[in-house]
Amino acid sequence: MSVWSGCSSVIRILHISDLHFGPPYVPRVGEEVLRLAPTVDADAIVISGDFTQRAKEEQFIAARDFVERLPDLPRLVVPGNHDVPLYRIRERLFEPHDLYRRYISPELNSVLRIDGATLVGLDSTAPLRAITNGRIDSEDLAFCLRALQEAPSGDARIVVAHHHFAPAPDYEGDRAMPKAKRAIELFTRLEVDLILGGHLHRAYVGNSLDVYPGIDRSHGITIVQSGTTTSRRGRAREHEKNSFNVIEITPRMMHIFHHMYFDDIETFAPIARYSFPRVKERFLRRDALRDERPSLPVAEVSA
Repeated sequence: MSVWSGCSSVIRILHISDLHFGPPYVPRVGEEVLRLAPTVDADAIVISGDFTQRAKEEQFIAARDFVERLPDLPRLVVPGNHDVPLYRIRERLFEPHDLYRRYISPELNSVLRIDGATLVGLDSTAPLRAITNGRIDSEDLAFCLRALQEAPSGDARIVVAHHHFAPAPDYEGDRAMPKAKRAIELFTRLEVDLILGGHLHRAYVGNSLDVYPGIDRSHGITIVQSGTTTSRRGRAREHEKNSFNVIEITPRMMHIFHHMYFDDIETFAPIARYSFPRVKERFLRRDALRDERPSLPVAEVSA
């Protein structure tokens, strides 16, 4: 577990995902992410899996070098299914996370605490059973339960996993993780504010109630998926596109800024902003809408 202090009342998180170091990686886009990252003025960085394309050592080394060039901030990472060997069967069976542990993080499940927020990273890879769609086991849920039961009162509660708990609202046909509803029920009881993920290769901001009515039908959990930040593997409306999210959290509100890379201006620019009440707020108060005007974490770019 990592604990950091010094955060202000506004928490800002840079959320990137699906770097896919290897043949799909786009160097010029990666360099632009590294250039922009310090300008976000983030309090923490989340990388939600798929650091590599085929879990090869040279790909992990390149991914590690990229991560080390990001701002020196509190960081939470989780593995993705591409960080597990697919065709090297012996490795997948007996040491599926060996290279990930060596070059990215020794922990598969982890907790990051900063002032005002507790983030729980869960390993959704399932090398033996569900390598594509992933799986959150009962042991992962027990880890999350312990971490959030110990979270300070008033903390923003954030769960990060590579695989998605709810499919994107398009026609790509992605299935959510097996037993995802069981996990969402626990997250709802624990008053989780946000679920962050990747894997879909296109951005998606929605709510757990979109797919599962659950036990809190007046609120649900806000779900924020990042597209692929640095690879050519974008899908659906983000086909061959790159994106990331910047998340701002205040005591009452959560604001998500979705950024996309544009070839003609050779940089990322914000294309959408979403605002939601924190779980304990339950609805948008007029004074919050008036007083809490979200800032734009990355400077506006004129085409």
